[in-house]
Amino acid sequence: MTLPKFPTTVIGSWPRSREVQRAMREKKAGRISDEEFQEIANQASLQCLKWQEEAGIDIVSDGEQRRDNYISFVADHLENVRMLSVSELLDYVEDKSSFEEILGTLDVPAFSMSNPAATGKISRKTPLALNDFLFLKKHTDKAVKVTLPGPYLLTRSMWVEGLSMDAYPTKEDLAVDIIKVLREELEDLIAAGVEFVQFDEPVLTEIVFTQKNANRTFMCGALTAKADAEEELAFALDLMNQLTDGMLGRGTRIAVHICRGNWSTQDEILLRGPYYPLLPYLEQVKVDQLALEYATPRAGELDAINKIGGKELGLGVVNPRTETIESVDEIITRVEEARNYISDDKIFLHPDCGFGTFAQRPMNGSEIAVEKLKVIVAAAEKLRSQG
Repeated sequence: MTLPKFPTTVIGSWPRSREVQRAMREKKAGRISDEEFQEIANQASLQCLKWQEEAGIDIVSDGEQRRDNYISFVADHLENVRMLSVSELLDYVEDKSSFEEILGTLDVPAFSMSNPAATGKISRKTPLALNDFLFLKKHTDKAVKVTLPGPYLLTRSMWVEGLSMDAYPTKEDLAVDIIKVLREELEDLIAAGVEFVQFDEPVLTEIVFTQKNANRTFMCGALTAKADAEEELAFALDLMNQLTDGMLGRGTRIAVHICRGNWSTQDEILLRGPYYPLLPYLEQVKVDQLALEYATPRAGELDAINKIGGKELGLGVVNPRTETIESVDEIITRVEEARNYISDDKIFLHPDCGFGTFAQRPMNGSEIAVEKLKVIVAAAEKLRSQG
């Protein structure tokens, strides 16, 4: 599929309606069937699609309407995975006092966030996202983006000491099966003709922006004791490169998305820092595109993208956590700065992150989200008209 210059897209998630949130609770409680839930989610996905198409977005998503958040949904599709609330994880954390301190700094109740934990040998029992893609593709001629949690994120989140060790003595052991699961999913998506697959790896910034053994901010259930940052980054790089080995150049664009947390509108509790410490990963990771946040000052200097190994840049140009609608000129100014380091044909425009990473805690309402998408499209169109 041919895309216009400065293609526009979303990162993935969209606020869930009250009906979808209610259906999630009813399904979990066993009061409605999966078929009934899927029908509600289907209609919500079509509404998300309509909003994106009306805004003029080039590459659309289903808004992750079937997911309670960007990672824990995998538990419904994998064998031997148990869902735990963050507060329940306390029973399995070695340094309980530090973890309690982390929970105390959150501006979100720990019981409301969940984490998938491996309790035995994992495997796919159903596809993670293939069916969602096939449904959406029946209703649009647009290119479709499918989002999946990255291999490092899943490995860090799903290996829980006391629960996982019988099947997987170390997180490295679990990573072997994580890669297998994700490669199976990616093969199926490519065979089905998906245009864009994005793997989310937000915890990479947690590695480099918090000191060794320091209290970690909570952006996912990444509770594994952290090794040396360089070692951990090298591990993350190896996992992604194993996943994408042989997958590039087969008609599906593959990206990795890196942000600094998207669970709060309070900037002061979110991670901050430039991408420089991640350059070894950004340069060497084998993907087509890096989808990075750059609409917030917390992202630091943009010249870090000067060393990304010739990849495409997904440039974050609006902040999903604010109600202020960015101006076309502000976005164009950001793009002009990026053009100092990367050619026009490799620049894609999108929000910094999703609008509804956690179903129960969206960063914005749909009305604001639509307006932010419209201004991205308007900026792209103005840039195209300028030649």
